[in-house]
Amino acid sequence: MIAKIGRGANMIGALSYNQHKVDKESGQILDTQRIMETPDGRYTVAQLYRSFKPYFMANKRTEKPVLHISLNPDPADKVSDAQFIKMAQEYMECMGYGEQPYIVFKHTDIDRTHIHIVSTCVDRYGKKIPDKYEKLRSMEVCRALEQEYNLIPAIEKQQTGNTQVFRPVDYKTGDVKSQIASVVRHLPKYYGYASLGAYNALLSLFNITAKEVKGELYGQPKNGLVYFALDEQGKKAGNPFKASLFGKQAGLDELQNHFVQAKEKMKANPARTVLKNTIDVAMHTTTNEADFKKQLLEQGINTVVRRNNEGRIYGMTFIDHESRTVWNGSALGKNLSANVFNDLWNKQAVEQHQVAEKTNTQNTLPTAGNSTTAGKEETHALFDFLNREQPADDFGLIEGIGGLLPEVQGEDYEELAFANRMKKKKKYRKRGRQQ
Repeated sequence: MIAKIGRGANMIGALSYNQHKVDKESGQILDTQRIMETPDGRYTVAQLYRSFKPYFMANKRTEKPVLHISLNPDPADKVSDAQFIKMAQEYMECMGYGEQPYIVFKHTDIDRTHIHIVSTCVDRYGKKIPDKYEKLRSMEVCRALEQEYNLIPAIEKQQTGNTQVFRPVDYKTGDVKSQIASVVRHLPKYYGYASLGAYNALLSLFNITAKEVKGELYGQPKNGLVYFALDEQGKKAGNPFKASLFGKQAGLDELQNHFVQAKEKMKANPARTVLKNTIDVAMHTTTNEADFKKQLLEQGINTVVRRNNEGRIYGMTFIDHESRTVWNGSALGKNLSANVFNDLWNKQAVEQHQVAEKTNTQNTLPTAGNSTTAGKEETHALFDFLNREQPADDFGLIEGIGGLLPEVQGEDYEELAFANRMKKKKKYRKRGRQQ
């Protein structure tokens, strides 16, 4: 079983995402704790939110008080509703959230039936519940639940040695060739990627990019690959290095074989469904691109966004370090394509700008003392909660770790020089034969 823990500042988004599944009859509420009951057992997002509001009002300092957890058994596991409820209760208890209000939703809209738990990480007194070593503790709880409920175990891949092998290239320290070699010689052993674009998205995390070059050798068309180190702005730093310098596995032919094999393996990889679901949740529970990237990054997923000169998004790539797979958004689902994100984030930016303008206008109006109604107070609290902005440092952190796939614009003199050398070599050898 795989657990994904997401934290955010948008409780309305988290509840709406799950309640929408219930309303569309592709989900149901299995269990609730410390949630106000309704006469008919049916809920709306507003009704569910009221149970969490006192916790948020008691804590104004925690930046991300919303907890959104998904528990994903193997698709072959047969888990009853009663077992899902017990598993959720035990998981929350072991993770330190046993006394918190929470709702357990079951989703049945994908092949892998799974549950989502929506809760908060601040207690009734406004104190944040400790989350030290949370991922390690979560893995231990999942292994225990697998044994208790006879579930197919999720195989955790070993991380030993990766910190030494996968070190980002720093072109300023010199010996760039060796630095690039330490990455590109080993990546195919650990990660699956099905295209050169996906490969480049992964390389960008290590300040490297690869470029296909075409030319002629002995009168025959010849395709090759060159690697560049990247600087802090994602631009090429220094001269290119031919792939042959890094061994056969770094060349275009071997990479194309890797693409084919990875594509087949990734079709049947159960991590695909979990990743898609995790991204889908982040889309509905964040209010801008920076928050979206940060929420996924906290769950071991890098997001690489590619934009054209006009700033329009034309590519979305997701790197899941837990399953060690690299996915284009459109390969995961139509709702994760570049156009969808472009429209989503543009819409969110417009909405946030409109809300900010409205707030500024309201702040200039005279107040009515204590005559404000309870409903208006609730609306004001919701507004503050939904539109909390991330500090500027957070955006820099995300971009620094996730990186943007560098774009090549105009003529590339380094690639042209490489192609010209190939042509010169061909002419030189022809002259040699004539003599």
